[in-house]
Amino acid sequence: MTEDEKAIRKVVETWIAASKAGDTATVLGLMTDDVVFMVPGREPFGKQAFAAAAKGKDGVKMEGTSEIVELRVLGDWAFIRNHIDITMTPPGADAIKQSGYTLTLLRKEADGRWCLARDANLLTVHS
Repeated sequence: MTEDEKAIRKVVETWIAASKAGDTATVLGLMTDDVVFMVPGREPFGKQAFAAAAKGKDGVKMEGTSEIVELRVLGDWAFIRNHIDITMTPPGADAIKQSGYTLTLLRKEADGRWCLARDANLLTVHS
């Protein structure tokens, strides 16, 4: 495994751990400033909208796993295909379970860090 592949796997590990901890600042630090997220039924959105949505999830408990199914480094860009299983439990409400695949593009920044640049999230809700 190359150093770039190790660094990208660390980005995914950090993202999951920070999400579980409710550490939005760390998650935002793993994104490029021009990041674009694509989810079903919604217009693509960026970092500012992600941050605003995260504020609306204060108190939500998140558990989950992320398994990298495929990882390819192509110069200063890389892609990963992940399978994600998450459960989000809002305060005083039933748990919401989601699972599915994401296709994520990462870009190596000038400082050598790998950051999430584009993300197509295909998770579906399960009862």
